[in-house]
Amino acid sequence: MIDKDGFRPNVGIVICNEEDQVLWGRRVNGRDSWQFPQGGIHRGETPEVAMYRELEEEVGLKPDMVKVLGRTQSWLHYRLPKRFIRPSEDPVCIGQKQVWFLLRLTGAESDIRLDADDTPEFDHWRWVTYWYPISAVVDFKQAVYRQALTQLAGRLSPQRKPARRRRGGR
Repeated sequence: MIDKDGFRPNVGIVICNEEDQVLWGRRVNGRDSWQFPQGGIHRGETPEVAMYRELEEEVGLKPDMVKVLGRTQSWLHYRLPKRFIRPSEDPVCIGQKQVWFLLRLTGAESDIRLDADDTPEFDHWRWVTYWYPISAVVDFKQAVYRQALTQLAGRLSPQRKPARRRRGGR
């Protein structure tokens, strides 16, 4: 499903632990490409329904294993580099528009299962500091990651809000 402007509706998912570290996943066959869980919104789905579906498909977590701490209020957009745009497709997708969710893992770490779906998205995951993904994600997603994490940071525990760093650290 592509909107009239060429953007695919999508959800992004930031899962944090009790120390406000975030789950960082390595994409299958991604040659060391890491990102947050994310996925498309199907026709008729709300962003929240899509988020729970993608959460289970990508990391095996069910709704009772997380607590929703917040979400972005509006769509955040990123454009794909020209080399990833397929002009022969109709409609042409030029990027994604995303609603981002911040979740707290309330279940056990052992509940995280990358093999929950027949076609896994990730082959490895780890906890990283809150701001690390901004500098570690592929360059064309950095601005949207910065927007999402900045908007969602206020939903973390006030006494543990992660200090903003110029460079990401693990």
